[in-house]
Amino acid sequence: MKMRDQRAWREVNRRNRDWLRPWEATIPPPTPAGPVVHRPTYRQMVRHLRTEAHAGRMLPFVIEYRGRLAGQLTVAGITWGSMCSGHVGYWVDEAVAGRGVMPTAVAMAVDHCFRAVGLHRVEVCIRPENGPSRRVVEKLGFRAEGLRPRYLHIDGAWRDHLVFALTAEEVPEGLLGRWQREHSRRERPEDEWRHPGIPHGPGN
Repeated sequence: MKMRDQRAWREVNRRNRDWLRPWEATIPPPTPAGPVVHRPTYRQMVRHLRTEAHAGRMLPFVIEYRGRLAGQLTVAGITWGSMCSGHVGYWVDEAVAGRGVMPTAVAMAVDHCFRAVGLHRVEVCIRPENGPSRRVVEKLGFRAEGLRPRYLHIDGAWRDHLVFALTAEEVPEGLLGRWQREHSRRERPEDEWRHPGIPHGPGN
C-alpha cells in the first residue's frame, strides 16, 4: 500500500461500505483507564503498515484485478522464535467477488510466507457468519481448528471467530499450485496480485 493508492483505495472502500461493514474491525469504546482511540486516516494507516513491515511484524499487500485496486491483504501478528507464525486478514471489492481473486491472493501470500519469509504456520480468523470468507479458506484446504469467543471488536461488538490454519508441512508443493490444479477444472481466473514493495523478505 502506497500513498499514491489513496484515491483508488478510498473509491473502492466508499463503494463497498455496506459490503464490508459487518466484517471490518472497529475500535471499542474507551475504558475508564484507557485512551480514546480514533480510526486512523489513510496516511496514518500507510505509515503504520510501513513501520510494522520494516520491523518484520507485518506483510501488507495490495490486490489488483485487471490493473485496478480490488482489495487488500495483510499478514499481521508475525511472531518469530519458536513459533514462526502470522495471521492473514483480507477484503475484496464486491464487484469482483466470486471470480477466484481472493483465493489466488491468499494462496500467493501463504506461499510467500512459507518459502520466502520462513514462517511455519499461517492462520485466518473468520466470523462464523461470513460465508464468502469461509469459502476462501475452504477452497484452499485450510484446517479448521475451533472457535475463539469474542475474539475481535467488529461492527460495534466483540465477535466470535472461527480459526483456520495451515503449516508449511501441509503444502510442500505450494498452496498456489494446489489451488490452480483444483481450479483448473473450471474457468481459470484472470487474477492479478501486486506486492507493494514494502517488505521483501506483511484485511476480516
